[in-house]
Amino acid sequence: MKKVGIDAISFYIPSIYVGIEELATKRNIEYAKLNKGLGLNKMAFPDCNEDAASFAANALLELITKNNIDPRTIGRIYMGTESALDSSKPTCTYAIEPVELELSTLFGSRCFKNCDVLDMTFACIGAVDALHNSVDWVANGENRKAVVIASDVAKYDLESTGEYTQGAGAVAVLITENPDIISITNTIGVATKSVGDFFKPRRVFSKLNIIKQTATLLGKEISDDEAKKILNENRSEFWSNANVNFELFMEEPVFDGPYSNECYQDRIFEALEHFNSQKQINILNDWQHLIFHLPYAFQARRMIVKKWITWLEENGTIHTLYDEVGKPDEHEEKNWLRLVSKSKVYHSFLADKIVDGEKASSEIGNMYTASIFMSLLSLLNISYDDNRELSSNKVGFFSYGSGSKAKVFEGVIEKNWKQKIKSSHLFHHLEKRTEIDIETYENLHKNEITKPISKNTVIGLSHINNESNRLGLREYKPNTI
Repeated sequence: MKKVGIDAISFYIPSIYVGIEELATKRNIEYAKLNKGLGLNKMAFPDCNEDAASFAANALLELITKNNIDPRTIGRIYMGTESALDSSKPTCTYAIEPVELELSTLFGSRCFKNCDVLDMTFACIGAVDALHNSVDWVANGENRKAVVIASDVAKYDLESTGEYTQGAGAVAVLITENPDIISITNTIGVATKSVGDFFKPRRVFSKLNIIKQTATLLGKEISDDEAKKILNENRSEFWSNANVNFELFMEEPVFDGPYSNECYQDRIFEALEHFNSQKQINILNDWQHLIFHLPYAFQARRMIVKKWITWLEENGTIHTLYDEVGKPDEHEEKNWLRLVSKSKVYHSFLADKIVDGEKASSEIGNMYTASIFMSLLSLLNISYDDNRELSSNKVGFFSYGSGSKAKVFEGVIEKNWKQKIKSSHLFHHLEKRTEIDIETYENLHKNEITKPISKNTVIGLSHINNESNRLGLREYKPNTI
């Protein structure tokens, strides 16, 4: 049977970050709650000339140049994102244009002319959907190559409960036959349920009310009739549109954190049950590593405790836990589970299967669609740096997207993985970033800064058109041109 999977992998992380300790101090939050409780150290944040398209472009360019790929051999580039820049034009099309320009000297103009390009959106699981779709496409042809890009900006309202989990960046992977890094097996467990745990709706604001509120801010009260007269007589493009409302899209989501955690857990376990209905798996014995979508670094370890206990029971090893913390008391279950989560036997499980995948998340924050791919990259980089051999190890993947859907699937690490990871230098790159102070971060968040802070961006946003027939169209260019 043909092997298909990830042959090469690259990433792009903004070169500026916010220190979580400094943010905690500013927000009067106990730092230990964020650091020890959630695993947060640093939070990547985009510069004023960065967005999901520029992240994707930089990750794609890095993938091609570092791996000596002829871009004309790439048959598709599918991008998973929930940070789309347009409701019609795919964000991926914005990303490939400057990459084509950068590569034109070597490969001529329009090196992606015959490439199928697409965005896939389902909150944080969209890039996993793109992965599975591309794996199937490669498997059903001969010598096909696909690229999957996961790119997002996780942005929440200032001083909200989600603020400290923000993050940003992109990961790009090359999908081929006989991959060097990891092959993806055919079994996929899926669970879907329509819920409202996290979403980014169009926000609707009445023009009439905005006129009246503006007047109030200026110290004047006006009636509905006066407001309507002002609107009817105004001929500016901004106010005279026939729609009585302003419809706005905002990057910051509407969300319910505790409910989203509950949905994440429910869908993951339903998807795992579906996986097991197709292929029975003993997670403790059969999967050497567990890779999760991580909204924050310690999400998986906090979510998986109860399920881990059932895995011990199924394997007849529950006594190892009882010997340390005693048997559960139905009247003190919450306290007992807290003891379990702090036990040596549980932390041994975490160290063996999960911790290495968490470490990059601690330094970056939530990357939405790219989170699960960065977790894999974290595991591979740490294992390479520690000179550990992963060949033939099986990896269980637990992906989730709000709204909601989960997928559980597996991969097998291939023998040449070190050759493709040795030039990654993920954690060296993360150490080289520049910290910005809280005032600068807040000004960036509010879009008050218009001059880039960092000079390290290879491809960045150069211009947003304001011509009538190109209004809002974004343009990107390589800094080397």
